[in-house]
Amino acid sequence: MFTGIITDVGEIVAVEEKGSARTLAIACSYPADSLPLGASVCHMGICLTVTTLLQEGERTLITVDASGETLARTTLGAWPVGKAVNLERSLRIGDELGGHIVTGHVDGVAEIVSREDRDGTAWFVFRAPRHLAKFIAEKGSVALDGTSLTVNGVDGDTFTVTMIPHTLQVTTWGASIAGDRVNLEVDMMARYAARLAEAKAEGY
Repeated sequence: MFTGIITDVGEIVAVEEKGSARTLAIACSYPADSLPLGASVCHMGICLTVTTLLQEGERTLITVDASGETLARTTLGAWPVGKAVNLERSLRIGDELGGHIVTGHVDGVAEIVSREDRDGTAWFVFRAPRHLAKFIAEKGSVALDGTSLTVNGVDGDTFTVTMIPHTLQVTTWGASIAGDRVNLEVDMMARYAARLAEAKAEGY
């Protein structure tokens, strides 16, 4: 489990194709001795398992494997060497829950429709996949590329989000532009509430 509060921005340093799967090597600033093998780390909203790690100077190099299912449902298949990625380590009991509960299980891919910058703050409009739009509510939470964000407004399958200067500075969002595709995880409570309503309508 995660909170959607980004704690590092890593860099993809190698990509290896393995049939329908893919292995990525990522440089980050987490100390190697604090990140055990098998640890779960959220990469741009995707929960991936650390398979190897190596301290290299001030950086730690980790590798993660992505299955064909992950490549099909997320933006990971298009990540090139050199790409910056939002990172978050898994939540520990007793940690501050600064964002909202994020599972790291991406529901689909949204697209940035527009971006408007005002006094250092960025106003984004996103288009969600139609089947996920019903889970996005005004003043509700979404995770976009692993970042916990509050929805300002909803209009059909589009929704708006405002990002403060701090978020733009410490994540990949500062460089995001219209047309970019981003990983979307809807709020877990909204998903379960919708499923309960569907089950009731079906007589369960």
